Amino acid sequence: MHLSRLAEAHPDKPAVIVAATGEVVTYRELDGLSLRLARLLADRGLAFGDHVALLIDNISAYFVAAWACQRSGLYWTPVNHHLTVEEAAHIVRDCGARALIASGTPGVRAREVAAAVPGVQTRLISGGGEVPEGFEDLDEAIRACPAKEREGEREGYYMFYSSGTTGRPKGILPALTGEPFGTGLAIDHTLGGMFGFGGDTVYLCPAPLYHAAPTGWTLGTMRNGGTVVLMDRFDAGRALEYIERHRVTHAQFVPTMLLRMLKLPEEVRARHDLSSLRTVVHAAAPCPVEAKRRIIEWLGPIVWEFYSGSEGNCFFLIGPQDWLAHPGSVGRPAFGRVHILDDEGRELPAGEVGTVWFEDGPDFRYHNDPDKTAGAHNERGWSTLGDVGRLDADGYLYLVDRRTDLILSGGVNIYPQEIENVLAVHPAVTDVAVVGAPDPELGRRVRAVVQPADPAAGPGLADELIAHCREHLAGYKCPRTIEFTDELPRTPTGKLLRRLLVGP
Repeated sequence: MHLSRLAEAHPDKPAVIVAATGEVVTYRELDGLSLRLARLLADRGLAFGDHVALLIDNISAYFVAAWACQRSGLYWTPVNHHLTVEEAAHIVRDCGARALIASGTPGVRAREVAAAVPGVQTRLISGGGEVPEGFEDLDEAIRACPAKEREGEREGYYMFYSSGTTGRPKGILPALTGEPFGTGLAIDHTLGGMFGFGGDTVYLCPAPLYHAAPTGWTLGTMRNGGTVVLMDRFDAGRALEYIERHRVTHAQFVPTMLLRMLKLPEEVRARHDLSSLRTVVHAAAPCPVEAKRRIIEWLGPIVWEFYSGSEGNCFFLIGPQDWLAHPGSVGRPAFGRVHILDDEGRELPAGEVGTVWFEDGPDFRYHNDPDKTAGAHNERGWSTLGDVGRLDADGYLYLVDRRTDLILSGGVNIYPQEIENVLAVHPAVTDVAVVGAPDPELGRRVRAVVQPADPAAGPGLADELIAHCREHLAGYKCPRTIEFTDELPRTPTGKLLRRLLVGP
């Protein structure tokens, strides 16, 4: 699981194939470039436990930066390049990044983010082209650095951001192990032990690398000596084409992706040879039961599902045969124990719905948010993601809701409070609530219910409010629809009765 040892054993083997362009990065090339960048970061004063932010889209340079940080014992945070400058700058600032590594595609955004966080001293950009003011060209900067291992390389860790109590994203801070580089992280061993990843693995990554699973699974593929086929963006037809062309053995999707592939004309699906596939995994959102039955019928009994969170405090897994016997379940825990508790903390029997809690899972904390950390733990030391579910008599978990307020749209987490905070400051808004509404393809879409200052407000205000959101939020967070009401349902203490607004 040491990148340099893999490069020595298989120097010319592709570590990464960029599907859209055909670019191939070998293990030897990836190892050499990451060694040079690790040297540069050390020369700039970054040491064990320091933090780096990555504002890089789905290109091979992402892995150069990721491996350089990982082998340097650094925390590194991938930043969603679809965020607004304000949102991205908050993450870079909050994580305490001492370096910002960006790619040329979102180059203008990187310049604006860096300007908003002037404390970041090291700013590197990859991809050629014009170098924004205040940045250095990464390739030029590392050219003079030796591609040699430094003594005492230790494992770093990626740190992803989730929503905080105020709607602001909060970092999920893992503990650095201090283990020698090459030890690997838990996910690296899980991929080999549970899913059969090895030297013959060809893994298709169709999702953005700034999400936890795509990063964890692509680096885990390389740790196990396999090859990553990287898509710049998901397209249903191209995904099938790449599976056939590169003889992909493993792939992970969110249910929306599987549904889009399933909805392709039957002759299009039949045109592609998918016989190389050994394992297809899905996660991140519920998959409709009947749709999953059809997916298993199409791809065969190779479809697995897992339930977890960036917090890393749980991991549930279910294979195709178990799922057919327990349709709709996300499986049983791979470690620890699961409990279903009511609002008073009492254990509920099988079949009853309550909050899902995990015992004996890895600990975690939310960066700079002790209140959120405390709220995710109980007096018994158990932790929760806030999800609601039930257990059956065999101990299989069924999720009823993935957090009561969270909107899962196409596998992406959208947090209502963040959107409500933006709309609430608009002068035409008296009160606002954001909830999910059913969507046949995405699962849920964002719906805002507004109490306007002017009761005669009409469609013109709805358009104005959506435009207001687009000024302050990433596009995927903005409401698809805005509805008006005379008054939102609240308790006498002001608590929003969100359940009265949520559709089926």
